[in-house]
Amino acid sequence: MSPSQSVAGIQVENFTFPPAEKPSSSDKLLFLGGAGVRGLEIEGRFIKFTAIGVYLEDTAQHLLAPKWKGKSAAELADSIEFFRDVVSGPFEKFIQVTMILPLTGHQYSEKVSENCVAYWKSVGIYTDAESKAIEEFRQVFKEETFPPGSSILFTQTPLGTLAISFSKDGSIPGNANAVIENKLLSEAILESMIGKHGVSPAAKQSLAARLSELLR
Repeated sequence: MSPSQSVAGIQVENFTFPPAEKPSSSDKLLFLGGAGVRGLEIEGRFIKFTAIGVYLEDTAQHLLAPKWKGKSAAELADSIEFFRDVVSGPFEKFIQVTMILPLTGHQYSEKVSENCVAYWKSVGIYTDAESKAIEEFRQVFKEETFPPGSSILFTQTPLGTLAISFSKDGSIPGNANAVIENKLLSEAILESMIGKHGVSPAAKQSLAARLSELLR
């Protein structure tokens, strides 16, 4: 049985991520690899801003298995290399970011851009092409606002195409609002969520637990 037929959905706050989704600009059904909140500690309180769901193409199971099969959830959760393999793996990915609190497009794109640029500079791969891609990314979000329940949707192809869509009601639109051709940007967006300094430890734990189970 393929992962998209065997995994369960996940509830994060008031939102349920279904077990499988067909992303915008794609003809494939992807399975829910993991999901969790993104929040910040503010004046002693943990404030939750968004719920993040990460979907993977079924082939991810076979491509990750040779290296990670038999590893426990804790071993995967502690492995920077495991999450790098998820981020850079040659399979389609779909990320759904649903608002718990309202955000403007400017607030969202500035924070993501900051995280992506910081990551690139830390590994020494920030070039003019990435600078241009970040500017394109900011422009896509410039006029947008995201009330609670609305979503930002990223579809990532193995070749590095990044399709960006917006949804106000939880539905998945058939077409993208924008497409950016930059593999490093596409990977850096997911890296900023589940990588070494990922903004959603809960999504990382969820991915590690579910993929550990699938890879047995």
